[in-house]
Amino acid sequence: MSPWLLVAVAGLIGVAATLLASFWWLRRRHTFSFDHARQTFQWRREWLEAEFLSRAAASGKPRGLRWVDCDFDNDVAFARDRRTGHYRALVGVAIRFEAIVGGGMEEVEAVGNLKAATVVFRLDGPHWEADDRACFNLSPTQTIAHYQNELEPVE
Repeated sequence: MSPWLLVAVAGLIGVAATLLASFWWLRRRHTFSFDHARQTFQWRREWLEAEFLSRAAASGKPRGLRWVDCDFDNDVAFARDRRTGHYRALVGVAIRFEAIVGGGMEEVEAVGNLKAATVVFRLDGPHWEADDRACFNLSPTQTIAHYQNELEPVE
């Protein structure tokens, strides 16, 4: 076997090993322990709640209604995404809407009633993020059970 062929094979093995090590390191870097995930959620919780309300109010959903207030429960249920392994924090909320003039909901008496829902925050990478969606009529534990193919409870 020629010395140049040995050098080329050794170089390819070195490149492959470097790529595998880099992939492992990047994946490990974004994997947090549950205790760390819970702690960082508690640190950022107020900002995440405000981010959720801002995004939800800007979404235009439900149609014909304006988000007035959102009261967050103190308790948090944690789950893990079965596909990615990333953590999710589920918080129960009571949401109050008001009808938008000309939106077609002015005549509905129940518009002002509080609506129970669950908000799901996600830890994708190093930071917690808020969506603009809520799971209506489900508590956090019911939400985990409803999405059992996607979520598994943690704790």
